[in-house]
Amino acid sequence: MTGSQAAPTPGRSTRPWPLAGLGYLYATAIGFAWGALWSTGPIRRIGGLWVFTGMPRWTFGRGGSCVGGCYLTAHNASEAVLRHERVHREQWRHYGMALPVLYLLSGRDPLRNRFEIEAGLEDGGYLPKSRGRR
Repeated sequence: MTGSQAAPTPGRSTRPWPLAGLGYLYATAIGFAWGALWSTGPIRRIGGLWVFTGMPRWTFGRGGSCVGGCYLTAHNASEAVLRHERVHREQWRHYGMALPVLYLLSGRDPLRNRFEIEAGLEDGGYLPKSRGRR
């Protein structure tokens, strides 16, 4: 499994939810339009993820937000963070438009939110980096 693929969580089917593909495409279109509207930095495609930088702080949550295949942030685009966000992109591909609801039901605490845990708390900046990691 590569860093761009979400590791299946216990109890999670590997088959996408019905209509997830359409939901992913819709979310990506919304994310792309929002990013194109507000981004003042470079817009790049990195590892299958559209990365919009220079976004005003009020246009995304926490350090950045993944909407479909788009990552929206002011400047938080390190290799580790993008690895984390690519897992969120895979979650969007798996759940489609159900993801925002499922994410909210998992709670705002990233240390208990299964989607953040699956994406990697360390890569997402929620835990200190391990010394043994590259």
